[in-house]
Amino acid sequence: MNRNVRKEALVLSVKATAQDNRSARLLTKDGIEWATLFGGPKSKLRGAVSPWNRGFAYLYKNEEKASCKITDFDVQKYHPTFRESLFKSFAASLAGELVSKSSAAGSPEQCYVLLNGFLDGMDLLGEDEARLGLLRFLWRYLDLLGVRPQTQCCARCQKEFFAGNGAAGASSSNYSKSALESNAGAKRLALYSPAENSFVCQDCFSPQEKGARLSEPALFYLAMSGGTRPADLAAARKARLPEADYGQLKAFLYELVEGALGARLKTLESGKGIL
Repeated sequence: MNRNVRKEALVLSVKATAQDNRSARLLTKDGIEWATLFGGPKSKLRGAVSPWNRGFAYLYKNEEKASCKITDFDVQKYHPTFRESLFKSFAASLAGELVSKSSAAGSPEQCYVLLNGFLDGMDLLGEDEARLGLLRFLWRYLDLLGVRPQTQCCARCQKEFFAGNGAAGASSSNYSKSALESNAGAKRLALYSPAENSFVCQDCFSPQEKGARLSEPALFYLAMSGGTRPADLAAARKARLPEADYGQLKAFLYELVEGALGARLKTLESGKGIL
């Protein structure tokens, strides 16, 4: 049996072990695995196996000893802007922690594509755009986990939220008349109902009802971000949110992701004030 394996891999994390060696956590299209990295601080291989580097990992596996070591790593993609932006560094760590704690959402190949697309895109964006990029990643990852709420219509009256409006070329302010417009003309909000894992329009929930509330622009942004057509995805990348709507949506998604995992995300705690 051939013990030498070549795999396309993304380095999620690296931690020190005994005798100045390191243990690397890799995401491949087959799943998440740990591999030992030998060599001192000046080792060229040690420099190549760094968090968020993607390339081809050359592994030596010994099934009898249940061991795996990295013999070489051919880097194909770096993310240099992560070293220049504290936000990008924390955002990448948050995504990596989410992937690790969810075991790649049980769909490693799809997770591999989604995470790498997020990291590569964030590397090309300015910090403001990267902040919205993180929200889009979390929303799409919830879909990969199979727990993303639907945004098409009110869960109770079944009115479509954004009827007759294609996302292509849309912004957060040019949607058509929607079910979120209350009969009284009050501020338009949607309530997230955990029991229904869906949103409820303003005419269908009472002011006393508990649950996160999202503005119409925030909900519309989620609807665009959940699209599958290239035009939908392009529209989501171009759209911008007012600061208040962005903060509201960010808090909602962080809470939703932790709820889906059933665990706290350490990166959110350590990155307070940054993420």
